Amino acid sequence: MNTLSRIRRPARRSEAQGGLAARLREPTQVVFLALLGLVAVGWVLVALDGGQFLTMESVVGIQQRSAALGIVAIGQTLAILAGSLDLSVAYLISLTSLVAAEIMAGQDGNILPAVAAVLAISALVGLVNGLVITRLQVHAFIATLGTALIIKGIVDHLYDGPAGKVPESFQLLGYSRIGPIPISALLWAGVAVVAWFLLSRTRLGYRIYAVGGNEEVARLSGIRTGRVIVLTHVLCSLCAGIAGLLLASRLGAGAPTVGTDGGYDLESIAAVVLGGTALAGGKGGVAGTVGGVLLLAVLDTIFNQLEVNSFVKDVVRGVVIVIAVAVYARRGMRRSA
Repeated sequence: MNTLSRIRRPARRSEAQGGLAARLREPTQVVFLALLGLVAVGWVLVALDGGQFLTMESVVGIQQRSAALGIVAIGQTLAILAGSLDLSVAYLISLTSLVAAEIMAGQDGNILPAVAAVLAISALVGLVNGLVITRLQVHAFIATLGTALIIKGIVDHLYDGPAGKVPESFQLLGYSRIGPIPISALLWAGVAVVAWFLLSRTRLGYRIYAVGGNEEVARLSGIRTGRVIVLTHVLCSLCAGIAGLLLASRLGAGAPTVGTDGGYDLESIAAVVLGGTALAGGKGGVAGTVGGVLLLAVLDTIFNQLEVNSFVKDVVRGVVIVIAVAVYARRGMRRSA
C-alpha cells in the first residue's frame, strides 16, 4: 500500500507541473508575463537614465493612451475571431469624431443626439462591410479597405481641418478620473467585459469561434455564417465609433486625421495578434487583446521617457510583433505535431 502511494505521488506531482507549464504557454498568460517583464526592463532602463518609471502620472498616462486603442482592438478581436478583419476603423474614427463634434456644437443638449448619430453611422458602416464580404464574396481585406477609401474621400471632401465643438461636460469623458483611474479606462474596461461576456456566455460567441475555426463546418452544422460575420463587423464598427467619441472628447472638436494619425487600423490588429488571437480566426479572446494593448502602451511610455526617436520606436514595435507571431506559430506547430 505504501509502495503504491509512493508511485502515485510523483505521478500526480509531474501531472500538476505539466499542467502548470501548459497554462503558462497559453497566449493570454504569455502576453501578461511579457508585460510584467517589459515593466521590469522599463523600470531598470528609466532608472539608469535618471528618471522614475511607474509614477502616478505615467500610470494614468498609460491608461489614457491605451483606452481608445483598446476599445478599437476589442472590436477588431471580434472580427478576427470570426475569420475576418476591418481596415476601415481608422477613417471611421475620424468621421465619427467630426459628426459628433458638429452635432454637439458646444451644447450639452445635443450630446445624446450626437452619440445616437455616431452609433447609427458606425453600425451602418459595419453592416455594409459585412454584406460586401458575405453577399458579394469580397475578401475582408479588400472590402474594408474599399470602405476606408470611400470614407476617406467623404472626409477629405467635406473637411479641411478640425470642425465642430464638444461641450465641456462631454470633455470630462476624456480627461476626468476617479482616483488614479481615468473615466476613459473605465469605458474601455466596460467594453471589454461586454465583449468577454458575449464570447464566453452567449450563443453568438460560440458561433463566432465556430465560424472562425472552420466556416464550412460551421455552415454544415446549421450556423448562419454570413449573419455571424455581419454581426461581428457591426460590433467592430460600433467600437470604432465609441473610440471616435472618446477622441472627440479629448480634442474638444472633431479632426479629419485623428484616426489615421493614431494608426488605429494596423495598431488594433497588432494588439490583437500580440494577445494571441490567430489571424485565421477561431482562437484567442478579449483578455489577450487587453494584454496586447497594455504591452504597446507600456512600450510607448518607456520610449517617451527615454526620448527614443520615432524611427527606433517603429522598428522595435515591428520586431516585437514579428517575434510574438513567430512564437505563437511555433507553439501551434508543436501542438499539431
